[in-house]
Amino acid sequence: MDSNSPRRLRIALLAGGVSAEREVSLNSGRQVLAALDPSRYEVTCYDPRTDLLRLVEDAPRIDAALILLHGPFGEDGTIQGMLDLLGIPYQGSGVLGSAVAMNKIAAKRLYREAGIPVPEDIVLKASDPLDADQVIARLGLPLVVKPVVGGSSVGVSIVRRREDLSAAVSAALAHDREVMLERFIEGLEITGAVIGNEELEALPLIEIVPGRGYAFFDYAAKYTAGATEEICPARIDPALAAEGRRLALAAHRALFCRGYSRTDMILRGREIFVLETNTIPGMTATSLLPRAAAAAGMDFGGLLDRLIELSLEGRGPRRKTA
Repeated sequence: MDSNSPRRLRIALLAGGVSAEREVSLNSGRQVLAALDPSRYEVTCYDPRTDLLRLVEDAPRIDAALILLHGPFGEDGTIQGMLDLLGIPYQGSGVLGSAVAMNKIAAKRLYREAGIPVPEDIVLKASDPLDADQVIARLGLPLVVKPVVGGSSVGVSIVRRREDLSAAVSAALAHDREVMLERFIEGLEITGAVIGNEELEALPLIEIVPGRGYAFFDYAAKYTAGATEEICPARIDPALAAEGRRLALAAHRALFCRGYSRTDMILRGREIFVLETNTIPGMTATSLLPRAAAAAGMDFGGLLDRLIELSLEGRGPRRKTA
């Protein structure tokens, strides 16, 4: 490299981890690593399952981290808190935004306070008795059962018959100690991405059409090649598209997000309901956020450059570690 060239940024790429979404994270990590410009970045990969000590030792030499972890111990504020302690800037939300977005109870309370429409729900702990008749009387059928904490639709079921409710609750409890039972909203699945720190930009909405054989955008529909049609921009009228972007921005702000987020929604008629917000969306070149960025004129490499810029923006001086 020319001695007059600016020094490459030293980037810690965190992928893998210990959640049920480990393989998704590793795949994102491989594709991001391939897309990062080697003339601009010196990248070192760390898998939190095995490399936390090495990350701590290397911290004084790291300029910024790219977190490509999903689910507990990656997207819930834990790794963000560790990086804060180490003085390493990172893309995306901090401890608070990451934690509340990962917890569906906390997120829905903040959505409701902000006036964001959400489906009605009931929360059950593992120790609570299940009264199927009471649940159905309140939420109707079909209904959605999901772990309170988690992502990628892991442990999520749509229950269409009373006799299937108990098994769906047990399946969700295998991933968390609490489950959310939610009124099922029949409609068009859309997702809206937001990027920025102080100045936010809502990217074009994406319409999600699960293939035949998939009841909804579940784990298999998300990660099986060709299983789902993803259309960007969504085929909805301009007024509804503007409302979807507004709700994505409102959700981002309500959950104290930073840097970027992607909010999943359901369109029923002229109503849009917010389901959840992802603070570390999938980051393969064909994932939803990069597709929305591409529709806005930003290629995958450019999106990564922008996220790294945002990670360094307004963070202030590094905390001294010695």
